[in-house]
Amino acid sequence: MNTSAVEAPLASAPDLAGLEPVEKIKRRWPMLLGGALTLLMICALGYELFDSGLGALSNRVPTNPLFYLAFALYYLGPPTFDYVIFKRLWDIPIAGMAALHKKRISNEVLFGYTGEAYFYAWARQRTKMVAAPFGAVKDVTILSAIAGNGVTFLGITLALPFGINLLTAVQQKLVLGSLGLIIATSLPFLIFSRRVFSLPRPTLWWVFGIHCTRLLLGSFFIALAWAAAMPEVPLTVWLFLAAARLLAWRLPLVPNKELVFATFAIMLIGRGEALSELMALIAALSLLVHVALIAAFSLHSLLTRNKTP
Repeated sequence: MNTSAVEAPLASAPDLAGLEPVEKIKRRWPMLLGGALTLLMICALGYELFDSGLGALSNRVPTNPLFYLAFALYYLGPPTFDYVIFKRLWDIPIAGMAALHKKRISNEVLFGYTGEAYFYAWARQRTKMVAAPFGAVKDVTILSAIAGNGVTFLGITLALPFGINLLTAVQQKLVLGSLGLIIATSLPFLIFSRRVFSLPRPTLWWVFGIHCTRLLLGSFFIALAWAAAMPEVPLTVWLFLAAARLLAWRLPLVPNKELVFATFAIMLIGRGEALSELMALIAALSLLVHVALIAAFSLHSLLTRNKTP
């Protein structure tokens, strides 16, 4: 019996081994994506730090220890509350804090939702711990946006009667138009919530409450840091400005949010130069902590990889 026809395909079997690297790349795409985003974060942080961050740090810095304590609590808030959420959802280890810090840094120094892409890639590398990470990351991200819109709506409702006269007619129209847009962008998720969300309803409400608590405490701590740096301005005024800052960041129709907030703050309390230096200092401190954390995480990852047999 002639077996050459059967043996011929077997001779080409070694060529199939060439497909193995492709399969490995498919399995390793979360690691490759995470590494690429980390590299982009390092480049963006280096550019921002040497572009303007060091200049702000050269200005007069506060000596009150309360300023640095309040700033630390403000800075640690977002990743800490995210850890509380994903600790309940996935029971992630404390090492997950590094991934959550990178998620926050990526969103701030690159562009929106790159942090969610990084965190999703991190979770995909731990499929034994996380069965289906996409649904949870999606739900938590959407609820964060809805909570931000809700707190913004509440802040506008409370603050607008007191600050409406400080805005120009054009700015008033932009704020009111943005308010309508905020409501419009949240309604579809609420109306079609059964199709949008994958987590159980009680869990969704719990996550929403955690996000609201994070936003409110973050506003309080940044106001406390401002008050410690400029104690001549009452804390109540800083709390009002913290609400205005939160509103400025969420208003979709306002092109230069930081400029609008700075203008409003200067109109409210005066002392434009001192206030501008304070805002620049806090931004530079955040940037410096970003750089320190990314360097520490990268060094830890390198040392851990070298110890792996």
